[in-house]
Parts: sequence; structure tokens; C-alpha cells
Amino acid sequence: MIMGQTTGAFREGNSMDKRPFILAAIMLAMFMGAIEGTIVSTAMPAIVSELGGFSRYSWVFSGYLLMNAVTVLIYGKLSDLFGRKPILTIGIIIFLIGSLLCGFAGSMEELIIYRFIQGLGAGAIAPVATTIIGDIYEKHERGRVQGYLSSVWGISAVLGPAVGGILVESLTWRLIFWINIPLGILSMVGIWIFLKEHIEKKKQDIDYPGAVLLTLAVSSVMLILVEGGVHLPWASSQIIGLAAISVIALTLFVRQEQKTSEPMMPFEIWQEKSILLANIVSLATGVMIIGLSSFLPTFVQGVMERSPTVAGFTLTAMSIGWPIASTIAGHLLIKIGFKATSILGGISLIAGSLVLAFMPPDAGPLFAAAGSFLVGIGMGLTSTSFIVMIQDTVSWERRGIATASNMFMRNLGNTVGAALLGGVMNSRLADYLAENNDSGKQLTIDSANQLLNSEERAALPAKAVEVLQSGLSHSLQAVYVIILLFAAISFLLLLLLPKKEKQQS
Repeated sequence: MIMGQTTGAFREGNSMDKRPFILAAIMLAMFMGAIEGTIVSTAMPAIVSELGGFSRYSWVFSGYLLMNAVTVLIYGKLSDLFGRKPILTIGIIIFLIGSLLCGFAGSMEELIIYRFIQGLGAGAIAPVATTIIGDIYEKHERGRVQGYLSSVWGISAVLGPAVGGILVESLTWRLIFWINIPLGILSMVGIWIFLKEHIEKKKQDIDYPGAVLLTLAVSSVMLILVEGGVHLPWASSQIIGLAAISVIALTLFVRQEQKTSEPMMPFEIWQEKSILLANIVSLATGVMIIGLSSFLPTFVQGVMERSPTVAGFTLTAMSIGWPIASTIAGHLLIKIGFKATSILGGISLIAGSLVLAFMPPDAGPLFAAAGSFLVGIGMGLTSTSFIVMIQDTVSWERRGIATASNMFMRNLGNTVGAALLGGVMNSRLADYLAENNDSGKQLTIDSANQLLNSEERAALPAKAVEVLQSGLSHSLQAVYVIILLFAAISFLLLLLLPKKEKQQS
């Protein structure tokens, strides 16, 4: 196998004194991908205020996350076959092209298309970067170093809302995409200078049919979740047709993976109970994290009437909790084991979700920040535990695809969550406005655009503002209740984890 040969290459070619530089370059790439989530969430109210199309709000996230979710397995497998360095570089370049185009978007439709391109490149960053760390560090070091890597998501998100808020209020939202370009270039330079690998060149069997079928299945499900009950009736022929396509594509995908020599998704790694449970929990937490990062700024700005900067700092609270917990997790894994560490994370996820689910409209941003912080603690403890456990359980030959599989499940959770929760928000808001609009003014889902801009909100009649804010609060409350449900499911699954992970042979 290729990985059996690349292991020696990694250990021999990357000396101890070069590892900190490799880690720095990897962390910079992760920082670039991570900051994109929070900085775009913070800027979205300003973007929809200028470009319009509030009903397509969730597609800005769904398009990006769909491509990310689908390609993560492809990149993970390709990195096993052709090496980490070239695959990670290709991903960064595609991501930067998408970032450049997003900054030039003149309509919501253009922005969504360019976000697809961004997501196509972003699929390589997290799984390949995380696998490189597993390659160049010994087992006893991985908990600590993966904690550093996980903390990048928190650190970048601390800066993301702040930078996003400043750019939106002082300059233009377009710069939130363009700041990725220097970061990506610096990361590629560091990776090519310091990371050494020697891959034996031979003909590889790439599972193209599996990639196509997976894309078709996930895309169909997302379309159902986004459009069902909003623009398309649930019993419509379009929804039924998409459901049929998703079922057929998924069935064919499973058959394809069982018969191909190099499957995109090797199902044997899922036979390990700990990996199976960790991946299912990652799916659930993916739904939670996208729900929080996508819709909390909208609640703080539209309902609480706070500025984009204040809205951004409510997400910063999550980002403070995440790196703290990730660092602590590295020590807890050694002292109490991965199951106990994961359960502590699950408790924190439930606590944070409870705060958000019962958050009244007049609670203020500190209340929102408290729930955000607790969710961040839970994410830091669980995500670090899962990656270290998975990389300790599988052999070298499966490390790249096993790591990518866990990333895929979280990304799939992000994709399904953005679509599901966006659909719930749109559906609940439309129903509320249809039943409770006594303002004397025609109000639609897109009328919520005006709540997100202080000048446009001031121009609305007081009664219209009251109806829109009540509707937005009502719809987002339903979103947070669903997040709480996923937190409870995650905790129950964590209780089923074995006390000790199976060590690789």
C-alpha cells in the first residue's frame, strides 16, 4: 500500500526541527478555512441587505458546505494515493479562486455559485491537514498537537466576527473574502518548503463513480430540505422525484463501494464501534454548529437590534470556549480516557443548547454569548477526542480516509443542518407572517432583510417592525429547539462509547 511506504518518508524526511514550521503552515491553512465560517456569518446581514434575497440566505452556506461535504472523502483518498502536499495545495488554490470571485459577486445568485467553488477547494484543507499532523507526530504527542490544531477553529473565530464586523461597518463586506488570498499563499509556501514526502509513482484506481453517486445523493437530500415546505410543497412531484433520486443514488453508492478495489468510503472502518459512534455524533454536532454560527448573528441583529460587531462577538464566546477545551482535552485524554472526555463535552453541548432554546428576545447579547460559550466547550472536548481516538485506532494504510470520514460526517451535518434549519426558519417565518400580520403592510420572508439594516428598520412602521421581529424570534426559537434535540441525541450516543479504544495492530 502507498501509505506503508509514505510513513517512512514522513518520519525520515521531516526532521524534529522542521515539525514546528510544518505545524505553523498547516495551522495557517486551517485558520483560513475556519475564519471563513464565522466572518461570513457575521457579514451575511449586510450582504443580504445589499444584494437582497433573504429567502436564499441558507444557500450561501449550503452551497459551500455541500461541496465541502462531498469532496472531503475524495481529497482524503487522493492524499493516500498521491501524497498530502500536492492534494492540499490543489485544494487551497481552488479555495482562493472562489474567494476572489465571491468578492466580485453582484447578486445573491452569483455569490452562491462562487461559494460552490470555495467549498470545492475547502474540502481538502481540514482532512489533509489533520492527517499530516497524525503522520509526523507520535501517538503520545497527538492529543496535545491535535488540541493546537482544533484551537485554530476557535482562535480564527475569535478574530472572524471582530474583523467581519469592522470590515462591514467601516469598509465593505467584499474584503471578508479577499483577506483569504495572502493567508493561502503563505500557507502554500510553508508547506512546500518544509514538508517532505516521497511517494512511489504507480497507476491508481480512483473511485469516480462513487464520487458522482455520493454527490447526487447528498445534493438531492439538501434540495429537499431547503425547498420543501417553502418554495415546493412537501407532496409535490419535484420533492418526491428528488427523494427517489437520493434513495437510488445512495443504494448504488453502497454497492459501488462494496465492489471497488479503492472505495471512497471503506465500510470496514465503520465496523469499529468507537469510530461508528464518533462519526454519528460528529454528524449531529455538525448540525448544531452550523445552526449556531449561521443564525445567532441574525437573532442578535434582527431581534435584539444590536450592531454586526456585537452580533459577531456572541459567536466569539463559542470560539473562546473551543480552544480552551481543545487544549484541556489533550491532557484529559491521557488522565481519564477518551470516553469520559467526550461525555464531559456532551454535557456542555446540552447546557449551551438549553440556554439558547430558552433565550427570550429581550435577554441581551450576554445571554446569547453564554450559550455560545458552552457549546464551544462541548465542541472542543468532543472533536479533539474523536480525531485522536480514530487516528490511534486505524492503521497507517487507513489513516487518511478514516480521518476524512469523520470530517465528512461533520461536514454532512453542516450541510444538512444549514438546509434543514434554514428551511425551518423560512417555513416558520412565512407561516407566522401569514397568520399574524396586522401591520397593514404586506410582509414576506424577504421583508426580514429590512430588520438587518438599522436605517431600513427605522423607516418601517413600528407595527411592521414588531410583527417582523416577533416572527423572526418565533422561527429562530424553533431552530434552537432542534439544536437542543441534536445535543441530547449526541449525549446518549456518547454514553455507548467503549471505555478504551481498540489499538491498531
